[in-house]
Amino acid sequence: MLKIEGLTKTYAGGILALNRVDLEIPSGVFGLLGPNGSGKTTFMKILATLLEPDSGAAEMNGIDLINDKHGTRRILGYLPQEFGFYPTFTAEQMLDYFAKLKGVMDRKERVRLVDALLDRVNLSHSRKQRLSGFSGGMRQRLGIAQSLIGQPQLIIVDEPTAGLDPEERNRFLNLLAETASEKVLVMLSTHIVSDASSVCSHSRAGAGLGRRVQPCRDQPRRRACKRADEECREPGKKRRVAGRRKAGRRLADQQDSGAVLR
Repeated sequence: MLKIEGLTKTYAGGILALNRVDLEIPSGVFGLLGPNGSGKTTFMKILATLLEPDSGAAEMNGIDLINDKHGTRRILGYLPQEFGFYPTFTAEQMLDYFAKLKGVMDRKERVRLVDALLDRVNLSHSRKQRLSGFSGGMRQRLGIAQSLIGQPQLIIVDEPTAGLDPEERNRFLNLLAETASEKVLVMLSTHIVSDASSVCSHSRAGAGLGRRVQPCRDQPRRRACKRADEECREPGKKRRVAGRRKAGRRLADQQDSGAVLR
């Protein structure tokens, strides 16, 4: 269980990215949904120990994610929006390198680990291929593979489907759903409602300017979220898809918790 209390972050110039976020998130897949600039990446960077909040607390399984950075990184798997690889490395060389960085020093153990990870993300056939020749979807799957090293309890993936074609996007989302378990929380950020709806196993969040984060823990509510669909935003005007208001009223009636992002 991930518990977050009063998480706040303000950038220079008075830009309020996070405004006293309070959440309790169980294991499974948690979708953090919102438009670009709504504070999703800020939220995830704080949990990944890459950014300091102004105030607030975050704890998972007894570990203080804000103050105990070493302990946090031992249970963390992280795939940021921009993930760099060495283009001259092969897939197995890259994973072997990451395994060393994460403390797997025994060579035989690394070989077994790399084999298992490549098989899990369906890249065994490309193990000897240089990363410069990988497609966007293949690079994302390799990114998930490296995030699984060390059997993490919290896996954070930031806008992972951006730029992927529909087939690769579906394959990647299925991989995320398979990765989650009773002991693992996968936190997914996206601005695409269908992505969050398709993989949300225990909770889903809607995040935006002054909006409330609403976890969805049951099928009827997730269906309502999906029917609501995404809000179309254009400069100077707003257009809502059919059914948005009706589904929104239903969600408001069923709301059981929330927090304001930005």
